[in-house]
Amino acid sequence: MNCRIAFRRVAGVIAIVAMTVAAYLFLWPVPAEPRAWAAPTPPGYVGAHAQNTRLSGLRTIDIGDEFGPEHMSIGPDGKLYAAMTSGNLLRMDPDGTHQEVFANTQGRVLGFDFDADGRLIAADAMRGLLVIEAGHVGVLSDRVASNDPVRYANSVVVAPDGIVYFTDASTRFAPAEWGGTYEASVLDILEQAASGRVLAFDPATASTQVVARGFSFANGIALSADGQSLFVSETGRYRIWKIDSRARDIDVQSPSAQAAVLLDNLPGYPDNLMRGREGRIWVGLFRPRNPAADGLSQKPFMRKVLLRLPRSLLPVGDPYGHVFAFDEAGRVTQDLQDPSGAYPETTGATETAERLYIHSLHAPKIGWAPR
Repeated sequence: MNCRIAFRRVAGVIAIVAMTVAAYLFLWPVPAEPRAWAAPTPPGYVGAHAQNTRLSGLRTIDIGDEFGPEHMSIGPDGKLYAAMTSGNLLRMDPDGTHQEVFANTQGRVLGFDFDADGRLIAADAMRGLLVIEAGHVGVLSDRVASNDPVRYANSVVVAPDGIVYFTDASTRFAPAEWGGTYEASVLDILEQAASGRVLAFDPATASTQVVARGFSFANGIALSADGQSLFVSETGRYRIWKIDSRARDIDVQSPSAQAAVLLDNLPGYPDNLMRGREGRIWVGLFRPRNPAADGLSQKPFMRKVLLRLPRSLLPVGDPYGHVFAFDEAGRVTQDLQDPSGAYPETTGATETAERLYIHSLHAPKIGWAPR
């Protein structure tokens, strides 16, 4: 008799726990409202992206306690600059020697460029569009209008005429409000509200305008050789756009002669874009595609359930190193992979005459390969 009573009590506790878990998974509020979209069938590693090991065995530059060289570039002084998770911008010789902290933005710089005066122009996910000169950090733009803030400044390129183009990855989720850049990006990409945009800051008028909107996480940005076109990574939908740099306030979700998809259905999530040598534009694929994630594109309710799970359980793909280069016509001209993912979360590449530096969101060193 006592055994039966004990069994019923245990069964009751299990039932209560099960109902509690079910209630949490299906009813607990989350900030995102996922929308259905049509994910293309993942192509796998074929054709121009046929699997290889050309990125394996990277050499590294020690950066001490720093990590996450998300973006790197050679400055007008010939030094290598690198943006770290700590908010520090490191400056060093191209071989990694004579390292110093150039500036700390008290945020997280995800992309930067240099203007004609040699000033560093940074897209800081926490603070907006910044200008850094002689170690002093100032804000160029943190809003489009008085009631339209820049929530997630991501990447930036300065045109020869001085116009600064930069991406606002999400107008829904600001890293400063949602636990950092990764959490905000997860919310935005799983929601698929396509709220990302490209902005243009005019230093002559100190005004910011919308170039194009409707991107599912607008990420890397680069300028064509003639300055007439912008190339933009749309991370959440695995593609790269080519957009007229003179466009203003267009919606890429609607047909337009000023915007077209240049590279579609990529095998991973595209991140930074960087102009290289001989007309190349380099892009990093942060992670490979995951069929489970694509399979949920038409199931917004299940994606809402995913948002209630620990982030370690999300179907984001296994580590896999991958950068490639394309030309302005959209032809892939170089493809470098490391299936082992030894250098984690490759976000881009910076090419010089001697080296190819590999960007990473979380690597504890700077990876590079000799040219």
